[in-house]
Amino acid sequence: MSNHNEQPLSPLEIELSDAQSKQQQDLARAQSLQPKHRPLVEHIYTADPSAHVFNGKIYIYPSHDIQTDAEINDNGEQFAMRDYHVLSLDRDTFEATDHGVALSVEDVPWAQMQMWAPDATRKNGRYYFYFPARAYDGIFRIGVAVSDSPTGPFTAQDNYIEGTYSIDPAVFADDDGSYYLYWGGIWGGQLQNWRDGQFHPRDIYPADDQPAYAPLVAKLSDDMLSLAESPKDILIYDENGKLLRAGDNQRRFFEASWLHKHNQQYYFSYSTGDTHKIVYATGKSPYGPFTYQGVILNPVLGWTNHHSIVQYNNKWFLFYHDSTLSGGQTHLRCVKMSELIHDSEGKILPLQAYE
Repeated sequence: MSNHNEQPLSPLEIELSDAQSKQQQDLARAQSLQPKHRPLVEHIYTADPSAHVFNGKIYIYPSHDIQTDAEINDNGEQFAMRDYHVLSLDRDTFEATDHGVALSVEDVPWAQMQMWAPDATRKNGRYYFYFPARAYDGIFRIGVAVSDSPTGPFTAQDNYIEGTYSIDPAVFADDDGSYYLYWGGIWGGQLQNWRDGQFHPRDIYPADDQPAYAPLVAKLSDDMLSLAESPKDILIYDENGKLLRAGDNQRRFFEASWLHKHNQQYYFSYSTGDTHKIVYATGKSPYGPFTYQGVILNPVLGWTNHHSIVQYNNKWFLFYHDSTLSGGQTHLRCVKMSELIHDSEGKILPLQAYE
């Protein structure tokens, strides 16, 4: 028997109900997703995956971990990588192909060792590969190498990019044809050694109640080989409009910058380092400022956490690494991937890493 006293839903109530249903669907889908259990490649150790879509195919630019006798310490001496491989994924099966060595430290005149997390981009049919390395003076710098192929081999410029220092370059191509380079990292990444444009051997960190060290960004020049401007700090604020503090190691920047754009909003994501999470903040400009939003990926097996985010065939994917292939050795890692969900409000639904 129907209840004649029931009132039909208003358009606003219908809209709210539909929105709640969409959010529930997004959450259920995210909870059903798991990062792939097996590494994308198992014949070498890989880490720090930077993924891009070129010519309708996903290419991954990771670092290449190696066995080493170097001391395991906070300066990262155990991360003794000496070359880079490029991976690509089959369009249908997502099986990975290793295209071999694309660049080696022996091919870079200014670099001595520690070829850490790189990135790549394409412009006018050429491919530009950005990489950090420790120069002969012990200071991390960022270099660039060029190729006519997304898989290399890449030819390095004779010197590092003037005005760069520290680690973890990430390049973002905006819709208007501008390219931006992001970089920076504390501890082994040496941001704490730079003051007034000069490198100082002694580490100095802000007090816990002071703003944390900021990552850096600069627009690239037209030839993609230099900076078009002086680097700028990327400001990351909390929900109350205050800069994230150095003592807030659950949210403050540590390393592993990445930028992607979704529905005209810029997403700046990064690693929290000693709390082992990938988190993100959003803003209206590639320069920021950004407002902290939440966690993307919870801690994985191993100390480090480093990622990239790319859209492919109308889906978003997170690439990351852990240490499962080596049984937990933090400097011997493996690259994995998972689908990533932006909900109906643009929030990224966090993933729990599965071993």
